[in-house]
Amino acid sequence: MSAAWTPKPRKFRISYALIFILPAFIFYMLFVVTPTISSVYLSLTSWDGVSPDIRFIGLDNFVELWRSERVHNALKNTLILSVALVILENAAAIVLAMLVDQVRWFRNFFRSAFYLPVLLSGVVMSFIWTVIYNYNFGVLNQLFESWGLASLKIDWLGDTRYTMIAIIFSIVWKSAGYYMIIYLAALQSVPQELIEASRIDGANRWQQFLHITFPLLAGAVTVCMTLSMINSLKVFDQIAVMTDGGPGFSTETLTYIVYKVGFGEMRQGYGTANALALFGLILVVSLIQVALLRKREVQL
Repeated sequence: MSAAWTPKPRKFRISYALIFILPAFIFYMLFVVTPTISSVYLSLTSWDGVSPDIRFIGLDNFVELWRSERVHNALKNTLILSVALVILENAAAIVLAMLVDQVRWFRNFFRSAFYLPVLLSGVVMSFIWTVIYNYNFGVLNQLFESWGLASLKIDWLGDTRYTMIAIIFSIVWKSAGYYMIIYLAALQSVPQELIEASRIDGANRWQQFLHITFPLLAGAVTVCMTLSMINSLKVFDQIAVMTDGGPGFSTETLTYIVYKVGFGEMRQGYGTANALALFGLILVVSLIQVALLRKREVQL
């Protein structure tokens, strides 16, 4: 008769766990914790990013950050961009999800077509839209000319009145398909019995969406709005490729000014202070979003 199985001593199980955890822990310490601590120190210096001379200047970078009109402008642009993207990306995603959900033929084709822009890198997408927005040979202005409306030609990336609008539209085009997939998954959980009952009671499509579908999408809306807000605060590729922060400083955001100041103007200390300010902004927004989500879960 075989001997009964006995569990290994606890110390050996702990050792095995450490063997699996240790490599990930080392990488986390090297590439996350250590750079974070270094960033806090560098934000208190006047380091240019190249020379070995690192001079400690205390909170001077943060004082300059607080007083800088350029940073105030970048913060304003960041907030405008974030609010616009959160609203437009989610609105476009819900519309696309509703349309695809109603399609009976070639549903997978339309899903893939709307999701395809998400697979493009931000740089590639930005180059595509730079060509589309070109004043001389861009598709939009060429359409105006072909329709006999040459007077309506717009310098999309050179006129401060339209540059931010052009960037926002291009980002919505790229990102809406990602959020569409989330909304499509949520739509599958909407009971069709409720839709049928409302149709019998005389509700039109708008009333069905407003009073049945949209309330049942509340969880997906919360998730998508949170993701959209965080991603919009980190927009970089489109601005770097399409406008380089211009014309002037009209499209500079907090993310882009970190790169521009730190690497373009060789002020790593000041750029790191900007990065920490951006981190603080994202942290505050994330905490507010989490608090609202928990409040909603308690109400449910």
